[in-house]
Amino acid sequence: MSVRIHTESGKIDVRVRYPSKQKDLMFFEGVDDLSYKRDLPKSVRGLFYAVIFKSDRIILSKDILGSKPLYYSNAMRIGSFKNMLGKKIEKVHAGEIIEISYSGEIIRRDFYDFDEMFKSGKFDPNEIEEKILKALESFKPKNACISFSGGVDSSFLASIYDVPLISVTASQKEKERIIATAKKMGKDVGIYEFNEKDVEECVGDVVNAIETTNPLQVSIAIPIHLSMKFAKTLGFTEIIFGQGADELFGGYKRYENLMGKSLEKAIKEDIRNIGENNLIRDNKLAYFNEIKLITPYLHWDVIEAALSIPVELKIRRESGMVMRKFFLRELARKFIPKDVAYQEKKAIQYSTKAYKLLDKLAKHKGKNLKDFLREIAWKSS
Repeated sequence: MSVRIHTESGKIDVRVRYPSKQKDLMFFEGVDDLSYKRDLPKSVRGLFYAVIFKSDRIILSKDILGSKPLYYSNAMRIGSFKNMLGKKIEKVHAGEIIEISYSGEIIRRDFYDFDEMFKSGKFDPNEIEEKILKALESFKPKNACISFSGGVDSSFLASIYDVPLISVTASQKEKERIIATAKKMGKDVGIYEFNEKDVEECVGDVVNAIETTNPLQVSIAIPIHLSMKFAKTLGFTEIIFGQGADELFGGYKRYENLMGKSLEKAIKEDIRNIGENNLIRDNKLAYFNEIKLITPYLHWDVIEAALSIPVELKIRRESGMVMRKFFLRELARKFIPKDVAYQEKKAIQYSTKAYKLLDKLAKHKGKNLKDFLREIAWKSS
């Protein structure tokens, strides 16, 4: 786990693992440095969680998107994983700061809303492109690699950051496509080919880490977990993912059936809920693997810029054709080959065959997938 804190018999026991940091009596992750302010979710422009000890209280907080897992129980245990905290567990919500006495009494609780932080501005395509590029280029990778799928999201990032590319898949077809895409960009890519045995060996860890038996969530988590594990074996301490691009720039298939205000509302809701829907899962996997998850598209300036892009430039409709992530593809093609920028790609659980292998494994055990995953969770509880 990233952090587990509990107070018992007047003692404070703190257990912290990478990538969490400690500064005096503050424990945090997601930002390089942190200073306490009463409006932390508003004042910190980035994804973070914080646990801060004062003489008479503990302060818990996390970012507006709610990207990091953080929970507390009535026994005054605090951590990133619910299964270590006992009963009556509460989560720290997106944009929340809560101050709790050592006896468990809530002293102060404030929430900061997504709409307070992010507002769409005037759309000038040149200014928006410049703002996105500047934000992406501001990140300086250290001992990092890119989780490379060959889609526009990771390919664009691979053109910006001069770091190694890695990938995992159980699909020979996808492996060939990824290698060909990397070659077009003048890059090599290290690929780990997983199989049903790998899925069987890791599914228990994945279910335990993400703390859900939802088949879709587990099938998404498996290739992410294997990517992080592969990166660790190669000696990397950071891994870059393209998370956020689908929500910000209109990448989901379901957007094709929406237009105008309905599309705008759906995209905004997906951005608002990206923490609960995706990032908590991904960060739990990162904490489990003790690797730092980097998500450049979720830089605050990129989010602000994306909210200013008209939805008709995110979902482009022309001559009976629909192109998702149009604005991002047009920007990316200035840096990567056009056919790479416009290359379509299936969702990770399908392109890697993770879902297919997971379902096949369940059938080999004589169970449907839901029951199979529930049984795994029960055995590890």
